Amino acid sequence: MGTLILKRAAASRPSGEWNDDDFDVLADRAVVGRIFKANASPIGASWMWTLAFGHHEDRTPTHGYAESREAAMTAFAKSWRRE
Repeated sequence: MGTLILKRAAASRPSGEWNDDDFDVLADRAVVGRIFKANASPIGASWMWTLAFGHHEDRTPTHGYAESREAAMTAFAKSWRRE
């Protein structure tokens, strides 16, 4: 399973619907998920991660919250690799 790359939404999403704390997660150059600072989140876990639609197959959980962007990426990778 290829390396996961975090890319600012501003660089990969032409829609303009993003902010500075919004990232796409790429695997083999395809967007497979998203990590962003959520407006509404559990206390102490303001970063949300989610697998993109079409990339859920046999992966659980498919989304979650974390205390930092790095922790969100770790949780995303664990789900992505089915660990």
